[in-house]
Amino acid sequence: MASSRLADLSRQVLRALRVPRAMLSITFVSPRVMASLNRQHLGHRGPTDVITFALGADPAGGIIGDVYICPDVARRQAVAHGVGVREEIARLVVHGTLHACGWEHPEDDARTTSPMWRRQEQLLKRFWPTSTPRA
Repeated sequence: MASSRLADLSRQVLRALRVPRAMLSITFVSPRVMASLNRQHLGHRGPTDVITFALGADPAGGIIGDVYICPDVARRQAVAHGVGVREEIARLVVHGTLHACGWEHPEDDARTTSPMWRRQEQLLKRFWPTSTPRA
C-alpha cells in the first residue's frame, strides 16, 4: 500500500477535524516491536494493532503525535472482520489520527459504539470509499 495514500488519508482526517497544523508520524512496526511498545507504555502483553502517542501541541497550537501500526495484527483483524487488509490499515490510520487529536474510547465492548468509533467509521467511509462498516 502506498504510504503517500495513507499520509493523504491522515491529512484529510486532520482537515475534517479542523486541525490547523499537525506534525504526525505514522510508523509500521513488527509484532515484536509493537509488543515491546505495548508493554513499556501501556502495561499490556503482546502486540496490538495501533498505539498513538499524542505529544500535545506545539507553541502555535499544532498537534504533535506518533502513530505506530502493526500490519501483522491488522491482517489478522481484517480476516476476522471480513474486510480487506488495506481497509483495516486505513482504519488504523484514522483511529491513530483521532487519538493524536485527543479523541478517546472505552477499552471494553463499548469501544465500537463510542462517539470516537462512530466518527472513525464516518471519516473512513468518506475518505476511503471502498470501506465497509466494521463492528
